Amino acid sequence: MIDELVLRKLALANAIKFDGKANPSAIIGQAIKEMPQVKNDLVELNKAIEKVVDAVNILPVEEQIAELETIGALKKEVKKREGLKELPGVKGKVVMRIAPSPSGQLHIGHAFSTLINYLYVKKYGGKFYLRIEDTNPENIEPTAYDEIPKEANWLTENGVTDVIVQSDRLKIYYKYIEKLFEKNALYVCDCDSEQFKEKLAKSEACTCRDLSKKEQLRRWNKMFDKKNGYQQGEVVIRVKTDLKHKNPAMRDFPIVRINDAEHPRTGTKHRVWPLMNLAVFVDDLEYKMTHVIRGKDHMDNARRQEILYNYLELTSPISLFNGRINFFDMQVSSTKTKEAIKNKQYSGWHDIRLPTIAALKRRGFEPKALQRWVEEVGLTQVDKKVSKKEFFKSLNHYNKEIIDPIAQRYFFVANPTKIFIQGAKSKTVKMLKHPDKPQSDVRKLETTDKFYISHNDLDKITHKKVVRLIDCLNFIKDKELFYYHSDSYVEYKKNKGDIIIHWLPVSKDLVNVEVLTEDGTIVEGLGEPELKKLEQGSVVQFERFGFVRLDKITSKKLVFWFSHK
Repeated sequence: MIDELVLRKLALANAIKFDGKANPSAIIGQAIKEMPQVKNDLVELNKAIEKVVDAVNILPVEEQIAELETIGALKKEVKKREGLKELPGVKGKVVMRIAPSPSGQLHIGHAFSTLINYLYVKKYGGKFYLRIEDTNPENIEPTAYDEIPKEANWLTENGVTDVIVQSDRLKIYYKYIEKLFEKNALYVCDCDSEQFKEKLAKSEACTCRDLSKKEQLRRWNKMFDKKNGYQQGEVVIRVKTDLKHKNPAMRDFPIVRINDAEHPRTGTKHRVWPLMNLAVFVDDLEYKMTHVIRGKDHMDNARRQEILYNYLELTSPISLFNGRINFFDMQVSSTKTKEAIKNKQYSGWHDIRLPTIAALKRRGFEPKALQRWVEEVGLTQVDKKVSKKEFFKSLNHYNKEIIDPIAQRYFFVANPTKIFIQGAKSKTVKMLKHPDKPQSDVRKLETTDKFYISHNDLDKITHKKVVRLIDCLNFIKDKELFYYHSDSYVEYKKNKGDIIIHWLPVSKDLVNVEVLTEDGTIVEGLGEPELKKLEQGSVVQFERFGFVRLDKITSKKLVFWFSHK
């Protein structure tokens, strides 16, 4: 019997991975695995899959995600632990690093890799380096050189020991290339790349491999001569490895190339550039890394680098690998974000809709909230699918734990509507800026019989039901008129009050407020006069609205960025 709920779950999961369009042929194998009994009736199975896929593919991606979460496929039990698990081979303090490419500013994926390394340095003591890997001149965002160190220091609360920029270190890489030539570990290869691949597949050496050391060094020096030497693409330097290695990726891999593209930092000063494995090997060695945590897609690179350590009879750092966190409904690629900014889809790296560190910081998130999220996920090789909703649910929870005890409370009335409450008397309403701190400052609002309430709240008021203005008074709506009822909360409860709403007195002292929300829309309204005393960057709570950060102060209004509920 075919279980349509199983097919629905598989179709939804496949659709989410591929921009909302499930592929029937990609589902059939999984369906048979989950329902072995259906393999004897593949005709009916195919019909059922096509029917389910057609139904799923017409749904917006947001609805697909919501339905899959409801089914429970995205819900995973998180094993609670205190802090991070122990690192292997620790002998005293550790030295670790994060090594982003400057293709753009940091995003939440970088935050994870930064903090999983930093938190171990914090746990054991030691040094934490930020290394900007910029040996590919063609994919660099110039602003990243200034912004990445700022963002890494913000994430780690000034925990970066030093910043290393690889384009400043080319002479050091050249020195190690010459050491490796002395060990007969390298050769300069001018073979056609396609022909070389064919030989490599057959475990055959190319003719360049066995040339004399003298000839290899002559070729090496010729790589620097732009006028009379090799041109870009003509040669690479390869490492001599086991040509019969069971993993073809380990066979005579390249570590140096010629690239004449202009570099944003060094211009055309250099043309001989190390590839990633050489630069990483040298830097990790020079800075005495003890442990390296990287994505498990770098396992082959770790093995390649170990070959270089072996040639120099040195011990490599302990390598650990983390599974991929796939934010499947949230774009985190720096290259794609840079292109979108260039095309004016976003206002910049700080755009509130982006999952960048610049945007999260501007919204009022605390670095410790991201640190706690990383500790929750932990070091594991298991790949994870994470929705935007799941990520921000965790992050919001940790951030609220940090800011809720200290964020002052204020009234903000979005889309305000003026009402006149007949019989209400003028008075001074005193409220604490923080309900859990009786000694905190008191805010005051001077009232008359005229109030502002949110238009949304006005629509919720039930005819002749008691409504309470928080800490002020109770009133009743009768048709289109409003009448004072009583003052106390006790009377509100006694009369089975309907709703409690926030408010503002009609006053010339009120502040024009604008809140930029997480989807880029703007909510306009009024705020209480005490908001004028806030400093730029303050994080406060607008009651019944959410936590916000004061982003800009102008003569006409205060502009806040929404954080979370």
